[in-house]
Amino acid sequence: MAKKGFRVLDSDMHIMEPPDLWQRYIDPQFRDIAPIGLTSPDNVTDLRTVFPSLESPKGSPSTYSSGARRQQVTGGHNFERIQALYRDHSERGFTAECQLEAMDIEGIDVAVLFPTRGLSALTFPDMDRPFAAAVARAYNDWLADFCRLDPPRLLGSGMLSVFDIDDAVSEAHRVVKELGFPAVFLRSNIVKGKPAWHDPYYEPLWDALEELEIPLGFHEATGSRSHQIGEEFVPNFGLRRIYSQPVTQMVGMGSFLAGGILARHPKLKVAFLEANCSWAPWLLWRMDECFELEGDVFMPDLTAPPSEYFKRQCWISVEPDETPSRHMIDDFGCDQLVFSTDYPHSDSRYPGAVDAFLELDLADDEKRKILWDNCARFYALESKPSVSPQLAR
Repeated sequence: MAKKGFRVLDSDMHIMEPPDLWQRYIDPQFRDIAPIGLTSPDNVTDLRTVFPSLESPKGSPSTYSSGARRQQVTGGHNFERIQALYRDHSERGFTAECQLEAMDIEGIDVAVLFPTRGLSALTFPDMDRPFAAAVARAYNDWLADFCRLDPPRLLGSGMLSVFDIDDAVSEAHRVVKELGFPAVFLRSNIVKGKPAWHDPYYEPLWDALEELEIPLGFHEATGSRSHQIGEEFVPNFGLRRIYSQPVTQMVGMGSFLAGGILARHPKLKVAFLEANCSWAPWLLWRMDECFELEGDVFMPDLTAPPSEYFKRQCWISVEPDETPSRHMIDDFGCDQLVFSTDYPHSDSRYPGAVDAFLELDLADDEKRKILWDNCARFYALESKPSVSPQLAR
């Protein structure tokens, strides 16, 4: 398959988990307290997951932490658009067959899959460690089954629970060695109570990802049970969406670059997904300025400016119609940019996401890098036998 002559690798396509995923897949000892997916009458817009042992299944604002509450958008032109757009796939349960249909419509050759309901499943401030690990394992087992319909095209990104770092390390090994996933993911906002991702607590995980040669997708979402930037705008979902994803990703990037994680782990690869890329040139300039002024005191692990570690070990996703991405390319080139459609979410440009990207004022070689080459390099797909020879260079 080729879209107007370009192969397309979606770095961050979403699945829509069934509401009873955890009831069916979680370890039996946790089944009575397993997360439950809520559904709205249209089965398209209510994507929340609640935990009976931790909050009311009715989702009453009084039982949610402020970070978990979000306005359910039930009106407006975008709401009406997605009702029509996703109704067929919703009525069919957003199955793997639906996923492949969506990929064919968009012209996507291969997609790396991230959760929808699962993005907020592990965001309570301090979950019971065995339970949190079981939630992650259940999701990963379900995703592995989902991907079996077409393994060369459907690739999983494994969920990790960091409430016990040994659990995260163990699950990283399992999803790579047993399930064959090419990546793992974390949310950017802290849930463990540690001050930041560069805290020594997380070092065993970074060691393990280096050893496994597996990349980390840092993914954010609008909604969290732990503190998240933008939650002060609740219940205005529009304002929260503006700030929560990009600004929270900025904070996460700060830990990996200026906090020294990548300096200490030169083989670790990290992508910052679903938060635009146009803010990165300013933030990297700002980090480099602070490194020049006080890096000897506050960035002792760094031997080069933070932007150099970004160019060596980081990737960042561009939105299909992100016209300001031109500034990112002017300053840093396009070797670190990856493409995503964000299907089937309300802010996706599906079914015209690839077409929208191809309309950007970029040279063909830049488009080719962003649509396939950079993402394949991040996920090391050319070296993995699960990718069909027809798709690998």
